[in-house]
Amino acid sequence: MVPLVMRFFFELERQVDILRAALGDEVDAAACPAAVLLLTDDAVIRVLEAATALVKAGEAVRIAAAGVAAGRSPRAAGHQGLAQTRGHRSPVALVQEITGSTRADAAKHVRLGQALLHAGLVDAESRIDSAAASPTDSEIPGTPSIPGSERPWHAALSDAMMRGTITSTQQDVILRGLGEPPSCDTPAACVGDDGARTDGDVCNEHRGASARHAWAAAAEQLIDEASTRTAEELGKAARTIRDMLDPEGAQRRFDERFEGRSFHTWTDGDGIHHGSIRFDDLGHAWLRAVQDTALRPRRGGPRFVDPDEKAKADELAADPRTNDQLAYDLLLDTLRAGSLADAATVFGTRQAGVRVIITADALRRADGSTRDTERSADDLGADAGIAVLEEGGTLPAWLARQQACSIGSVECALDGSGNPLYLGREVRTFSSKQNIALAIRDGGCRWPGCDRPPAYGEAHHIDRWVDGGRTDIDRGILLCRFHHMNLHHGGWRITRHGPGPFLLHPPRGADPIVLGTPIERRYVYGDLQPPPLRFRPAA
Repeated sequence: MVPLVMRFFFELERQVDILRAALGDEVDAAACPAAVLLLTDDAVIRVLEAATALVKAGEAVRIAAAGVAAGRSPRAAGHQGLAQTRGHRSPVALVQEITGSTRADAAKHVRLGQALLHAGLVDAESRIDSAAASPTDSEIPGTPSIPGSERPWHAALSDAMMRGTITSTQQDVILRGLGEPPSCDTPAACVGDDGARTDGDVCNEHRGASARHAWAAAAEQLIDEASTRTAEELGKAARTIRDMLDPEGAQRRFDERFEGRSFHTWTDGDGIHHGSIRFDDLGHAWLRAVQDTALRPRRGGPRFVDPDEKAKADELAADPRTNDQLAYDLLLDTLRAGSLADAATVFGTRQAGVRVIITADALRRADGSTRDTERSADDLGADAGIAVLEEGGTLPAWLARQQACSIGSVECALDGSGNPLYLGREVRTFSSKQNIALAIRDGGCRWPGCDRPPAYGEAHHIDRWVDGGRTDIDRGILLCRFHHMNLHHGGWRITRHGPGPFLLHPPRGADPIVLGTPIERRYVYGDLQPPPLRFRPAA
């Protein structure tokens, strides 16, 4: 077996050879831009990939060193700590000086480095030379002793980052998004899987192990998604999955954000008026829906077939105001118009609204419940459930039920993979109900890395209408205007076999790309199941 250290440096040398072959042996740093400018398109991509691999490898080593430096700079060490002996108050300040990074980046390196050590990266598999006569774990200052059978739930994230499967940024957003698993912080007896009350100590251990297992499984699933998802998508999915695994914790976080809502105005010394808003979840979702609906012609929204809608969209696109100015005027117009305004007066072509996805089971748990801050822990647990916003994020199930009572709901049957019920029709354009079903399934543009929400989506026929394709949901997919046009004009195509995944075929015969369903949707639809154990103490 090739030692890990040899594989590591062999891979670095391979990437350096790629750069040397592309740029030449004599090129220096100052001449690199000119050398790259002369390359073909394919060579530019190879250089970008090789340079990225080198940066990822170097950053992984830097993070490991930052973690060790932090471990050797504890507060208890006083002025004798590693960072302190070099004139710094903290390891973050030390890393910042050496790397020249921002304080936020230095703090991230320290945080991830400490996670590496906590993950037991000194075990036999990850040790660079496990057979060498090196100090034991306990002899390395600042390195915790990690029992091999009790590695933390986030160990897979650390391993994946060090192996180059995910980047440090992806590790950080997943780690922060999932947060720490809930724990039973009361010594009283708790409710076990079978509903029976158990001894508190036994329950704590049982529940803690179950929670860690669930969080570890979620981390593994997000690692699998990382190659085809942006960091923003992974962070959003991690937060959504965390809320679905821990609905009581989600309720607490929702309450904290609701209590923290605020609107503040002030006037500076030059007489300019300012405002600052801290949103609660539903308030932000509503305002985002208003802006997306009203401004989508300026932000790459769908093309309009109706002549009146197209004329209004063209008028908005030609408006000399900036997007920020339009958003400001829209907010004031909405406030002036009030709840009795005609939708077309304010929004132009389509009524804005917040769409929430909630399963029938979660809705039944929330059925009949009302928002009451005096409810007991048992009452909150009884109707605990999570609804998912159409474009990502979560809301408590009781709030979704409340909104359904106020503004109505649309039922949509889906299978276990999230495929909507068959609603095909023999006309060219998809109906409004079909578009709702597509939005529920796709969550926005399905093109890899695109973050456009459903409001900006156009329904694409994977079987061309002119070639006899049907306007059926299972043969349609949401794409934003840019990617829809890019697909038609750039030689791309999308296929699907039965109820299987959609496949995006690049031009020039490259391997197809699987267009996966947003991972948080898979939890909603039942593909990924949270643990059966409830993370809450009994009354």
